[in-house]
Amino acid sequence: MSEQAGPKPYGGANRHHKPKPFAPIDFEPFAGGADPARVSEAAHLAAQALVRHGRDSDDPMITERLVKLADEQGLEAIAEMWAESPARSLPGALWRLYALRAATVQDPERISVYFRAGRDTAQVSNVVAGAAEPPGADEMRTMADAILSGAFDGEFDVALERSAAFCRVVALGQATLADGAEHANEAHASRLTRNSHQLVKTAEDLEHAANAWRLGELD
Repeated sequence: MSEQAGPKPYGGANRHHKPKPFAPIDFEPFAGGADPARVSEAAHLAAQALVRHGRDSDDPMITERLVKLADEQGLEAIAEMWAESPARSLPGALWRLYALRAATVQDPERISVYFRAGRDTAQVSNVVAGAAEPPGADEMRTMADAILSGAFDGEFDVALERSAAFCRVVALGQATLADGAEHANEAHASRLTRNSHQLVKTAEDLEHAANAWRLGELD
């Protein structure tokens, strides 16, 4: 899913950079020769500061560095650290939320088309059966903004499950549109099918993260 507002979602400062349009597999590894162990530690500390404590962290030095980095460089500077984290970890889950948000920001109309196509199929009840209600594209972006800015005060596991449901509905829409385009534009249909499969995997990772969070095992 390589397609991608609310008032100043990441704080009050103007951003020097805008989120880049990418999916988890597209982002270049963290560069610059940094010690991978330190990058991993920083990724986990930033994720915990955002999700567990937000801007009220009981470690003010961590929070100060995190907020300063986000305010001066944009959240993508932090996301670069998350990009190489294991998929089924806290920073890995935040990376996937960031990529989903970036996709809805870059091309909200296209994502909405995929979502509606998936939502309107007969199979959608099976895809999200027993899951939290999937958010639409706008709500997905707003929810991701709150989580990634440290301002989210809802149930994090439910947010992850709803994000996974969003992925599954969009993936179903992509698969449905791919079937319709198979004869007219085979290359486009193949691309939609690949993106659909990738999104299903993202949904599975987010669902696993939600369950791990409930068990106190997501770090």
